[in-house]
Amino acid sequence: MCVTCGCSDDNETRITNMENEHHHTHTLPDGTVINHSHHHQEPAHIHANVHNTTISLEQEILGKNNLLAAQNRGWFKGRNILALNLMSSPGAGKTTLLTRTINDLKDRLNISVIEGDQETTNDAEKIKSTGCKVVQINTGTGCHLDASMIEKGLQELKPPLNSVVMIENVGNLVCPALFDLGEAAKVVILSVTEGEDKPIKYPYMFRSSDIMILTKIDLLPYINFDVQRCLEYAKQVNPNMQIFQVSSTTGEGLESLYNWLCQQVHNSSNLIAV
Repeated sequence: MCVTCGCSDDNETRITNMENEHHHTHTLPDGTVINHSHHHQEPAHIHANVHNTTISLEQEILGKNNLLAAQNRGWFKGRNILALNLMSSPGAGKTTLLTRTINDLKDRLNISVIEGDQETTNDAEKIKSTGCKVVQINTGTGCHLDASMIEKGLQELKPPLNSVVMIENVGNLVCPALFDLGEAAKVVILSVTEGEDKPIKYPYMFRSSDIMILTKIDLLPYINFDVQRCLEYAKQVNPNMQIFQVSSTTGEGLESLYNWLCQQVHNSSNLIAV
């Protein structure tokens, strides 16, 4: 068990290289199709009733994660790979924005993806349909990706030099913010369908993020969402956060986001060359 947030550890994690994916199914006599996956997990006995013990275990878990994240960061830097950690609540539009970005920037950037979800390869299939390399990480009952999962995912993904790795985290506005993955920047994605007060309801997520992307702005004429108040809340929590407003459906605002992304790749390349 992850003492930091209470979710399971990576004994339940499954990593699927979508280029080598094979489904194992059985069909029952009544026509029902069952997907099989077998996991063996040793029983964990963690007794952290003492407050000091809980703090110690939490520090140990985050300390180990941060060490692995630093190794991941060095791995990315040594290969001139820009890694971005995309975080949001479920349904904010991460995958739609990601597939649109991959398709729009095919001729400008080499992008590959690590896709995080508790179950299914549904989003990875959507990413794969763009022609992009993608590895699926299923966390089981886990509510976030961690640095160890990313390290293992990179071994399967094998992203090329001088490229971009997009890490689509598990949909959750709490725990993903706690775990450094070795990324160059954390990106929080908020949709206009969620309510303008999310930055002050989940301040740690927005405080830890370098970028906020407000999505689905094409829906603004049809819903009650105060954009200005949302932006004020975001800046209240994190005055240094850069904000983009986009629609993955109409394309509004995307060119500004793309220019920022290409500039980050350019800056990373210059940094490596020095």
